[in-house]
Amino acid sequence: IIANKPRLVVMNKYDLADSSITDRWIDWYAQNGRKVIPISCATGKGVNKIAPAARELVREKLERAEQKGMNINVKIMMVGIPNVGKSTLINKLTGKANAKTGDRPGVTRTKQWIRLKDGLELLDTPGILPPKFEDQSVAVNLAYTGAIRDEIMEVELLAYSLLEYMRDNYQAQLCERYKLGDINNLAGHEILELIGRKRGCVISGGEIDTERAANILLDELRSSKICRITLEKPEDKHEI
Repeated sequence: IIANKPRLVVMNKYDLADSSITDRWIDWYAQNGRKVIPISCATGKGVNKIAPAARELVREKLERAEQKGMNINVKIMMVGIPNVGKSTLINKLTGKANAKTGDRPGVTRTKQWIRLKDGLELLDTPGILPPKFEDQSVAVNLAYTGAIRDEIMEVELLAYSLLEYMRDNYQAQLCERYKLGDINNLAGHEILELIGRKRGCVISGGEIDTERAANILLDELRSSKICRITLEKPEDKHEI
């Protein structure tokens, strides 16, 4: 899709991520020759840096056109996985509701050109995912964030693996949020049952409604009510 075109990496929802790991990601991309701008569409922070950075990437082309007496627009294609806030970002850039938004993947269905300020034109595209994941951990991480529909993945199994990741990486924050004790020796399903009991997800017979507890966990993860969390680190193997 991108071929040899200049590329600007925009990290939306950075306010939901572990800031120390975000800084490491920015350094990693820089070492690989990629310009990165962390932003938050919720607060608007960083959004005003995008247009100048896009123009800088094609500055030489614009200067050559100006020398020839030509006035050309900068055309930008926005590409990303579902549910990362592409449409919300477009609306922030234009200052009006040009693109339909929603708190779920797959809201944008078609491509559309949108005119921005200062001679910029932006092509909004639907979110895309690879047709097949060679590494299933990538699919699981995407499902945690809501980039893959919850109907496709079993939410309880997702919750089990997420809780084991948080037990090993964000245990203090997890225990504080759900008032848990020592969970070092507990498996994901055991931690989910504890959370379900704490949150009143009890059904007849005293059993725990683990599906309801799993949905609570995923909702609170995605809204950053538990803590700022990052699921991948630069030292993991990645392509850019």
